[in-house]
Amino acid sequence: MSGTPAWFVPVLWVGIAGQYVPGVANQVTLARAYLAAPALLYALHGEFGALAVCVALAGLTDMVDGTIARRFGSPSQLGGGLDPVVDGLFMGALVLGLAWGGTIPWWLAFVVIWRYFLPALAGGLLLASGRRPELRHTLTGQISTTLILVLIGGVCLLRGLHQDYSGLLLGAEVVIPLATVATYVHLFVATARHPAVK
Repeated sequence: MSGTPAWFVPVLWVGIAGQYVPGVANQVTLARAYLAAPALLYALHGEFGALAVCVALAGLTDMVDGTIARRFGSPSQLGGGLDPVVDGLFMGALVLGLAWGGTIPWWLAFVVIWRYFLPALAGGLLLASGRRPELRHTLTGQISTTLILVLIGGVCLLRGLHQDYSGLLLGAEVVIPLATVATYVHLFVATARHPAVK
């Protein structure tokens, strides 16, 4: 648990930087980052009812931020880049807390973290090399995020209700790695078809 306070550093940074992020949709997206700290603490301390609510709120913001951006005519490259980074921050905090608390295996937590970290790293390297990748969602990326939220959130809910969650966890252990691989393959194909602009 010694690494727990370190997870609050990016959350704090997002909170400070969030004051300067324009747009209602982007602020809705940032709500997931703000939920990362309570998600981590609830997971660590076994507060699964509160954690299930936290995951549901994060899922709701993930569903509506794009709709809000389109409704108010403000989709942007910033929003396109912010969304997966915030997803990774929230999901990372959630699964780290669950792994530390013994609810999910560590290897599954690392799969979820790498699901978000590897594309963010690739995008960062492209930006560092002077290229401007087109930031847009892929279908497999959206599906994998939804599956992670539903499966991990479902485990939290069942634990909160004191029900057997082993079957759902087994499903997560199969589905999440497959969805992650599908996301990587789709991103690779999409990048090959639409190379980043210099």
